[in-house]
Order: sequence, then C-alpha cells, then structure tokens
Amino acid sequence: MTLCDVDPGARCVISRMTATGSLGQRLADLGFCPGVEVRMLRHAPLHDPVEIELDGCCISIRRTEARQIGVCPA
Repeated sequence: MTLCDVDPGARCVISRMTATGSLGQRLADLGFCPGVEVRMLRHAPLHDPVEIELDGCCISIRRTEARQIGVCPA
C-alpha cells in the first residue's frame, strides 16, 4: 500500500521509500522516513495534491510523490 491509497483520517506508518535522487532527498528532509507515523488529512477535489500531517505539521504533496512512499496501517 502506498501513501496515496490511504483514506482521509486514517493513520499509517511509513515502511519504505522508493523515491531516489533529489525527490528522495527532499521527502527525507521533510521527515518522510521509515518508522514515522503520518495521518492522511484530505485529498484535493481532483485528488491532487494530498494533505498529510507529519510530526504536527501539515504537508501537501503530489499524488505521484505519495506513490513513492510505502505505508502500513498504524
């Protein structure tokens, strides 16, 4: 399951990151690391972008970026 598949309001734990290069580094700098718990806040009306709560901060990322983050239920 990837982060873009999570329903709004659900909590999950990041299990893997498949993003590489500058995108992988940017997501890691934002705090998207394995073992971190996140909560899906909402999907935009056209499903892009998605808003996620991570360590008390709200972050919006594109669905293509969210597909690069593997998660498991919390």
